This record gives sequence, structure tokens and C-alpha cells, in this order.
Amino acid sequence: MSTRFDRSQYLELLSDLVRFESVNPPGNEAACAEYVADWLTDHGVDAELVAEPFPDRPQVAARVGNDDPTVVLNGHLDVVPAGDTSAWTHDPFEATVDDGAVYGRGTADMKAGIALGMLVTVELAERIERGDVDGSVVFHAAVGEETAAPGTRALLDAGYGGDYGVVLEGTGLQTATRSKGLAWYEITVDGEPAHASDPDAGQNALLASRPVLDAIVDYDQQVRKRRDDLVGRAYATATMADAGTKENVVPGRATYTVDRRFLPDETVADVDDEIDDLLADVATAHDLDIEWERVRTYESAASPADSPLASALREASAAAADVPTESWGYTAACDVRFLVNEGGMDAVVWGPGALAQAHSQDEYVPVAELDAALAALPRALQDLFDRAG
Repeated sequence: MSTRFDRSQYLELLSDLVRFESVNPPGNEAACAEYVADWLTDHGVDAELVAEPFPDRPQVAARVGNDDPTVVLNGHLDVVPAGDTSAWTHDPFEATVDDGAVYGRGTADMKAGIALGMLVTVELAERIERGDVDGSVVFHAAVGEETAAPGTRALLDAGYGGDYGVVLEGTGLQTATRSKGLAWYEITVDGEPAHASDPDAGQNALLASRPVLDAIVDYDQQVRKRRDDLVGRAYATATMADAGTKENVVPGRATYTVDRRFLPDETVADVDDEIDDLLADVATAHDLDIEWERVRTYESAASPADSPLASALREASAAAADVPTESWGYTAACDVRFLVNEGGMDAVVWGPGALAQAHSQDEYVPVAELDAALAALPRALQDLFDRAG
């Protein structure tokens, strides 16, 4: 099936997007959002800048067609910071093609997906206008995904929903119908500060925390026994620690961050209860003052593995790039949760790039994967609309 755009146009658009340093935190998506909206408008698609949930961080939405079914193509504009840019082989904000790959911050996570969504939205708009397609496409370029902000939720609340959804994160073009959830917990152990010349005058929060850390290790071993056949194990991992004010002061408070990855059959409320029970037991057994707070949440999500959209994407990906057709799960967390849990869609995670490249130094996406994605997605959507008709 011929497509409206070719590799050179895809690379040009991706390069333009990578040049925008839409880093989050702090959340510098505005200039990139304006570019996306202007590009779509210039190519015949009316695009709206949506000022929710952050007035100074607009996001982009567009709808083409008026018939059912409607497919949402979702991506996020924000990228994580590049870190020490001198350690990169190529400038992270200049998309560089080298040895069959495009290097740059956000190439895999997920400006290759955003660019693909833009190209395919324009292509489907032209097919719909010609009468070749009975269906509709909604495009999202959301903000704040990297910090669990409700950008995609705000786009759904603004009326940009649908029947099906594709979150264009990098999956190597495998079709994921389930994704893990993520909850970050900050756990604080209180002690009493004192001068280090007389440490017994206080209570060292660092040393008092040992039972808490031991309990987290035991909890991790327990939850690892839980397993989903597509997304794998659950985890509870201590990832950060913050204690102390000066070298000669006994720390009066220690705070730890726990990254809890949970499965589609677990809920955030269930995990909250487990954390609460765990820490209450430790506090009682060791006479500790412990507080906890869940500071960030990405819910898990699951859609039918045999939905018409998932089937069409598997078939098209296999034809374009010999991608495996088995059911598959996305082991990270992403905005598919909003499409499934709040938008009521059969939604999948699918796109060019690899999860292993997300947030990495010298992040890249293979050019061959861009070619395959540009061939597969229009074909899959055309097949979906044909079957629905």
C-alpha cells in the first residue's frame, strides 16, 4: 500500500521535533506544541492548542472525519533531560543520522512516534476527504507524560476521545495490549537531630531506618512472586535516599523513595494498603515514627489481546518488518492508562523505537524501523476501518 509521505519527509519532521528542547522537568513543551499545530494546519488539518491542564504549556489535538470508528493516535511532547551533553556522541538536540539510526534526545521516547502520528493523521485526512475511508482519526500531542501529569486526560476531557487508541511509544513495532502500573512512595523516618560529638543525645534517623529498608527488601521478594503472562513480574525497589543536613549533625529525618511496579490485576488502592500495613507493622515493632506518601502514579492498563485494532496492527507490522505476532505487554508505564481506564477505549502501545533507548545516553531509533512504521500504521488503520465498514 503506497503512503502519502516517504522516509526523507519523516526524517525531516523528526529532526525538526528533536531540535525543540521540550525537556520535562521543568516542562518546556510550548514551542514544540506550536510547531506541531502549525505543521498540521499547513497540511490541511485543523489543530487546536489546548491550554489545559497548564495554561503556559499548551498541548495539541486534532480530529479528522466524522464517522465511526474513531482511532486516537497519542504521543507526548516532553522528553527527559539530556544530562551531561558532553558525554553524548552526537548533539542530543540535533537529530543525527549515523550508521542506519537517528540519534537524539526523544528520538525513541517519543518524537518518532509524534512525527509518525502527524504524518498518518494528514494521510488519513486525505483518504477520508476522497471517500476512501469511513472512520475518524484523533491526534494527541500531550504534555507532561514524563512526570505523570494529566495532559492526555485533559485532552480526553476536552472531547478528543475515540473508540480505539494507539499510544505511539517505542515498542519495536510490537503490539502491547497490557502495561504495568507505577507508584512512587516517599517514606519518611523521623529521629532527633544532635551534634555528632554527642550522638547519643539524639536519634539517628539513618540508623533507625534499617528495619524499614529490610522490610522493603522482604516486600520486594514477596511481590516478585506475582507475575502477569505479558508484562512479567511486579517489583518494589528502593531508588532514592535523602538524609542529613551537615557532616557533624546526627540526621533527624531520613526519606526514601520506593518504586512499586504493579500488574494489571492490581490496583493503586491495593498497593496503598500493602504499603500502609507494611510500615505500620515496622513502626510498631521498632517504636518508629514513620510517614508515607504516594507522590506519583501511573495506573496499569489492559485491553483485549484480540481487539480489531490489535489484530490489524500485528498483521501490518508483520508484513512491514516481520515483527512477531504473539500477544505482548509493555513493561513500563505510559499514557495508555488514560485511554483505557478513563477513555473506555481498546488501546494499545505501539510504535518505532525501543524501550531500552528511552532516557538513555545516545538515544536512537533505527531508520529501518521508521520506514516500517510509516508503512504499517496507515495499513493497519485502513484495515480497521474497512472491517468496521
